[in-house]
Amino acid sequence: MLAGQDKNKKLGGLEARRRRSLRILIGIWGTGFLALVVGGTFALSEIVGSDAEAAITPAPGPVTATPQVAPVPADAPAPVAAALGAILAPTVADPALGTLTGSVTDTATGTVLWAQDPDRPMIPASTTKVLTAAAALLSLPPDHRVSTRVVEGSRPGEIVLVAGGDPTLTALPVGQDGFYPGAPRVADLVQQIQRSGAVVDTVLVDVGSYMGDPMATGWMPSDVGGGYIAPIEPVMLDGGRSIPNADESPRSPTPALDAGRALAAALGADPATVAVGTASPGAAPLASVQSAPLRDRLRQMMDHSDNVLAETIGREIAIASGSPASFSGAVDSVLRTLTAAGFDVGGVTMHDVSGLSVDNRIPTRLLDAVMASAAGTDQDALRPMLDYLPVAGATGTLSARYASANRDGAGWVRAKTGTLSEASGLVGTVVDVDGRVLSFALIANGRPPGESRSALDAVAATLRGCGCR
Repeated sequence: MLAGQDKNKKLGGLEARRRRSLRILIGIWGTGFLALVVGGTFALSEIVGSDAEAAITPAPGPVTATPQVAPVPADAPAPVAAALGAILAPTVADPALGTLTGSVTDTATGTVLWAQDPDRPMIPASTTKVLTAAAALLSLPPDHRVSTRVVEGSRPGEIVLVAGGDPTLTALPVGQDGFYPGAPRVADLVQQIQRSGAVVDTVLVDVGSYMGDPMATGWMPSDVGGGYIAPIEPVMLDGGRSIPNADESPRSPTPALDAGRALAAALGADPATVAVGTASPGAAPLASVQSAPLRDRLRQMMDHSDNVLAETIGREIAIASGSPASFSGAVDSVLRTLTAAGFDVGGVTMHDVSGLSVDNRIPTRLLDAVMASAAGTDQDALRPMLDYLPVAGATGTLSARYASANRDGAGWVRAKTGTLSEASGLVGTVVDVDGRVLSFALIANGRPPGESRSALDAVAATLRGCGCR
């Protein structure tokens, strides 16, 4: 803005000088000094130059930026457990929380400062994604990508879209982003196929990289039309969204076939003939695109609480560990990865890795332990997860929270949210007023989120305000 203001001032001064120069020229003409104007241009330029010099103002001094982000102090005092419990007591007793379990940990020492039924298995909702993200960071490289390929079919004119587990492919034209930034495009596949010289009249879709039912135990059929999930198939357009750029768009019941139809239409083939098929071993490749790196997809998964991304990333974890790319394979791989990293997964029952299943159960002890490790010093691989968490009052699923009520937590609380019809969760970190980083896991069951969500926010905001010594 300062640069724009300076520019406007300069333009205004130039315009004023032009008007003054015009008046000088008219005055000279009126007094008969035409020769001076024609032959003595130097005189006029000197007059204008003098005026311009008079209009020049001293250059402004250099701008010095004041740092707005500073590390937390290494010697910040730790809260006293008894004092923390006392200040939390009235907040956690709010009836809007229904049945509440939770845990709060000093991340510098790993000491649990407060806990309420932390071993009790609870419906975790989307806080389940904390476990999925942790397992992904522990088992996959941050630049891991999945590929979507096109190969020749079994007869001339036939091609096969080989789905490799990427739900972020978009059919939108170049220059128009789909829901997922950096996602590959159908247009890129088309360009490669056309360059190969292949003439296409039939498109098949190979979905053999995934196994089992595409819908998990504890999911409702209405979740698809409601925009929460799509059947988990190994290729989709914009996560199966019928409105590509809308977060909560209704989802397609046939996402893989939709991708095949988009490819067929772009190649001039009949979309109505697209069907599921199998690529022949050793089929000649025609085209290939890759997903965004895992680090980007994890950020999108956590920020938007994207269930489709969680389930497909869960299958990436399963494939990397040699397990089937299915719901059970993903769950088993996530829990095995966490166990190998030293986490106690006792009490966990999971039917998916997104948290949409109403039949999932996770104790807050485990969720807090994972978050404390991410913020502590014993699991460096988990540290990026802290940056993936929504910021209270600013980003992702916390952008509309802490704006008025519980405002003390705005900007200081970073957490993964969880919401089902009678389950709400909040799992993350907060910096208290003394600069100490605390991790927390809070789950409320038995109350609708319209009641419990704000009450959970109040608990986290109370942690922010706690010096508690």
